Amino acid sequence: MFDVGFWELILIAIMGLVILGPERLPVAIRTLRSWITGARKFSDTVKTELTEELRIHELHANLKKAEQSNLQNLSPEVAESLKTLQEAAASVTEPFKKVNTQPLDSMISSSLASSVSAKMAQDEVLKSQLVDSASAQEVSSVEPSVNAANPESDKPQP
Repeated sequence: MFDVGFWELILIAIMGLVILGPERLPVAIRTLRSWITGARKFSDTVKTELTEELRIHELHANLKKAEQSNLQNLSPEVAESLKTLQEAAASVTEPFKKVNTQPLDSMISSSLASSVSAKMAQDEVLKSQLVDSASAQEVSSVEPSVNAANPESDKPQP
């Protein structure tokens, strides 16, 4: 595409280093590379879409030829196109098959059961910790009230 040799690339790199400086040159190279990558992806997408549109147009033209000849004495190309269209139509009109979901259901239910039992065990641990902390708070709240009710007990005994 571009006829750029080794010495031209060296010249461009030196000019970029002088113009942008060593701090901004790597950022500029990354930005340029991302632009080029985006342009390539866009062109690949456009090329794929055009190819697909041309293929669809060719299939429609072959289908018209097949209809005009009443589906008899078809050339191999037209017969192949007709077969492709019939397969596509069958895949679209075919109802979804019943999938056996029993293994998946059993896996989900066992997973849910284990998570529920783990949650219950965790809740029990939390409840026991709450009960322990509540009883510890009751004990600590009772002791100061006893001392407050009997102020003479605070005085040292001779």
